[in-house]
Amino acid sequence: MPLLSRIRSQVALLAVLPLAALAACGETASPPPATVDDPALSGGELTVSDITSNAFSTPAPNLGGTSLEKHNAGDAAFEATFVTRPAIVNGGLGPVYNHTSCIGCHARDGRGRPPAAGERSSSLLVRVSMPGVGAQGEPTPVPGFGGQLQDRAIVGTSAEGLVAIDWTEEAGSFADGTPYSLRRPTVRIASPYIPLPGGMMTSARIAPPVFGLGLLEAVPLTVLSMLADEGDRDGDGISGRLNVVWDSRAGREEVGRFGWKANTATLLEQCAAAYNQDMGITSPIFPMESCHGQEQAGPPDSLPDLDAATLDAVAHYVATLGVPARRAVGDPVAQRGERLFAEAGCGGCHIATLRTGSAAIPELSNQTIHPYTDLLLHDMGEGLADNRPDYRASGREWRTTPLWGIGLTHVVNGHTFFLHDGRARSILEAVLWHGGEAERSRERFRTMHREDRAALLRFLESL
Repeated sequence: MPLLSRIRSQVALLAVLPLAALAACGETASPPPATVDDPALSGGELTVSDITSNAFSTPAPNLGGTSLEKHNAGDAAFEATFVTRPAIVNGGLGPVYNHTSCIGCHARDGRGRPPAAGERSSSLLVRVSMPGVGAQGEPTPVPGFGGQLQDRAIVGTSAEGLVAIDWTEEAGSFADGTPYSLRRPTVRIASPYIPLPGGMMTSARIAPPVFGLGLLEAVPLTVLSMLADEGDRDGDGISGRLNVVWDSRAGREEVGRFGWKANTATLLEQCAAAYNQDMGITSPIFPMESCHGQEQAGPPDSLPDLDAATLDAVAHYVATLGVPARRAVGDPVAQRGERLFAEAGCGGCHIATLRTGSAAIPELSNQTIHPYTDLLLHDMGEGLADNRPDYRASGREWRTTPLWGIGLTHVVNGHTFFLHDGRARSILEAVLWHGGEAERSRERFRTMHREDRAALLRFLESL
């Protein structure tokens, strides 16, 4: 039975089963919370109170014993810098790559940013593809470039190209006449090592924060399926849907949760793909170099650059990072902003409260969390469209970004660049870029009184 058909049948069963019988579906849709449903506890028992530059890098406080040891081992691997062979330790970098370590893109486990004028890209990459789909429904790779442009290379090899972003300012105004300006990016690829083919599609992506990912992986699929409303049956203008992607490790289709277009199903595969595409590091899941098939690829490795145990430790590390607590919960201005957030309809996609089910990592199980996401794809309008499909995600669709920790971005990473390509220079600009299914919510925000806009932003900054 196809994956989506299996999901629909599970959801139909959930509608008629009593709560006690939900275990018969193989997943618990709404498990009892292990903690009090406190809005300040964004990550349930995995919540941390650190509000310093280490806010995104703190182990979950409920870790202990071997789980904490594995977290620390994964932390060390996440920060390890790869070099070229014949180095025995951390060898295998390239031949082409975007960075030399995980932490290089995800500084302090946080958010990347687009390059400044004249600066070489460090935590932004460009996905590329040709029209059509591959054998497993994936984007069609570009001959000679694959699915991601690598802008660095080891000695004796050419980088695939250099990335530059050109910006165009677009003026607008709030209903009260207050002006604003948004910037629109244009991706430019300079000095390609071979000519770029006509019709190639590009999409710039900044590195997202990596905390809280294990909790999102532990939300039962049946919950996400019940949140989906592809045909907009309730008529609210919101029609979130699941992406269905190829899981290389399992060798079958699965529902995507991770990545800007929910194009990866599991944390383990997300980590393995990042090693492979961002650093040119092979693993048991992706044993071929990212430039496999290119003339400059060289002979295949006899053994993977990264062993399965290290890859598993890194996935465990990002799965068990603590989630920053929400702040200013008792602030009357933030409370009013929370009400305005709901009245504007923002909570239709940014779901405030979810519950995890039974997880492979016990500390993640049965948690009441406040991520402000439904992990679904939504049409965000032409303004945010990259016009590059990714599995079932169209060129206008993006996964709902979790909002937890958003107010600490400047503290941790020293900037406030948001959205998939970092075009928004503030939370305010990120809201104003919303279109498509979010257009009504955006317009409610744009037409609010100045004090109400400030209150809503105050709420978002408290998350």
